[in-house]
Amino acid sequence: MTKIFATGVTGYLGGDAVYAILQAHPEYEISCLVRDKAKGALVSEAHPSLRIVYGSLDDGDLLEEEAANTDIVCNFAHATHEPSVQALARGLARRTRPGPGFLIHTMGSGTVIYDDVVKGRYGQGSDKVFNDLEGLAEVLSVPDFAKARGAENAVRQVGIQLPNQVKTAVVSTGSAYGLGRGILKYRPTAIHELVRATLERKRAIVVGEGKSAWTNVHVHDLSELYLKLVEHAAAGGEETGSGPAVWGGSEGFYFAEGGEHVWSELARSVSAEAAAQGFLTQVEEPESIEPTEASKIMPMGQFFWGCNARVEGRRARQALNWQPHHPSLKEELGSIIATEAKKLGLV
Repeated sequence: MTKIFATGVTGYLGGDAVYAILQAHPEYEISCLVRDKAKGALVSEAHPSLRIVYGSLDDGDLLEEEAANTDIVCNFAHATHEPSVQALARGLARRTRPGPGFLIHTMGSGTVIYDDVVKGRYGQGSDKVFNDLEGLAEVLSVPDFAKARGAENAVRQVGIQLPNQVKTAVVSTGSAYGLGRGILKYRPTAIHELVRATLERKRAIVVGEGKSAWTNVHVHDLSELYLKLVEHAAAGGEETGSGPAVWGGSEGFYFAEGGEHVWSELARSVSAEAAAQGFLTQVEEPESIEPTEASKIMPMGQFFWGCNARVEGRRARQALNWQPHHPSLKEELGSIIATEAKKLGLV
């Protein structure tokens, strides 16, 4: 029986991923880390078969023990919490169950914005597109300026040092959108925050010229990538040798990418759709704001709205036959606007 230990299941990404895994494989035994009884009750109500483990990412001994007694660890929680990743890796390294253990770790795409940040280049376009296959060495060589790199490197190092005991995969997600199927249906991603700011200010915004671009992914497509990784692990995690590697500290890195948007183009689309739904009286050109103002509107807004995170997710498509097929951001935009308007009390 495949055993899974998951963190972050009360969040947007983790909740949707666990839903997808349970729908496909109700026979899996899944335990999940939950911080308090109130959230535990919500999880149990939604998924009675889940085993609840009460604790936090700071409970290193607890995490290590849970990892030591499972087959697959899915870390959907705090991408920058390095001590918890190290505890999970230690646990997997000392497990006695048959076969290797697997660690699937989640992080964002922000590591590739390094060049824009150090050069203070906000709102400008870029032709640079990273990929996780032929271009992986370049991706992994980006300086460790982002907090998430510490946890990511900890995952990759255990995969390099203990390749027969712990097989690892890092999933770097684009800006997620779409209705989640877990407890948290939405989270304030940069896309949703742009919509919120537009509705509140009655005009869309861009950082500088708004020419920077960011990758995106429908949350259901992202969950299908996690599901494919989990299924591959449950089947033993064997590499075929005929295609890209699925696992490994040196190669098991995935950009979860379903599309791309230029922020100025998205801002104009938000304006048009918000006006069509009656939330704006007129469609104006987006207002250009300074990077510092963007970060007052949304935490780290200058980086999300102002920098380029252009990536291609080639490994998942070739190694796992992952094919994003859920509605594009353009197709989902009307629903996102309606949801944010409701949250703001506009309907």
